[in-house]
Amino acid sequence: MEHYHMNLTLKVWRQKNSQTPGNFETYNVNDVSSEMSFLEMFDVLNERLISEGKEPVTFDHDCREGICGACSMVIDGRAHGPWGGTTTCQLHMRAFKNGDTIVVEPFRANAFPVIKDLMVDRSAFDRIIQAGGFISVNTGNAVDGNAIPIDKDDADKAFAAAACIGCGACVAACKNSSAMLFVSAKVSHLALLPQGKPEEKQRALQMITQMDKEGFGGCTNTYACEAECPKEISVMNIARLNRQFLKASIEEE
Repeated sequence: MEHYHMNLTLKVWRQKNSQTPGNFETYNVNDVSSEMSFLEMFDVLNERLISEGKEPVTFDHDCREGICGACSMVIDGRAHGPWGGTTTCQLHMRAFKNGDTIVVEPFRANAFPVIKDLMVDRSAFDRIIQAGGFISVNTGNAVDGNAIPIDKDDADKAFAAAACIGCGACVAACKNSSAMLFVSAKVSHLALLPQGKPEEKQRALQMITQMDKEGFGGCTNTYACEAECPKEISVMNIARLNRQFLKASIEEE
């Protein structure tokens, strides 16, 4: 793969906190390697800003391996940038070309208040998980891996749903800032397995109730969430969650 360098213009959202209005600042970054990750490019920008006595750009990151879901940026209008099935930290600068202007802003949703610059508070997701409660599992001696037979199709679907890293791209991509893809993935990976069955109806009710309380919008099936999800979680999980929620609601009446 050809390695090259480029000069870029960045329009970066700067915002002191959720109470303060923000604005775009323009920065020129030169001699950027096509092999850098997007976050490495921001490291270079921040080193320069610090050396000039200016405030570096705050952004969230941790693993830089596409696992933790922290790197929440909207790049040229797309959550995690132009590549499909990719987190921001896995996005490489070869996705851009010399002379490009790149607009970088935070995930925008009322339920994700801005902490600073490109970093948002996604603790609403944590509270939704906590609302889901527990599963009843015997935690005595280790059991044989095949002690509970699980249909291969169900196991595959549960594993695919469990791939969700809770990054919030689905919320950022949705015109309604809906969290339904996230919630449905978290519910489905348990609901498809025998261990998750006893509490499944209560879990669906509690997590959707918490989701609404956090101020996420409703799902209108535009599938933008699936298109932007770095782990390519299927919207079929939303259909499964809707069925569970309907059953649980009827039984509770």
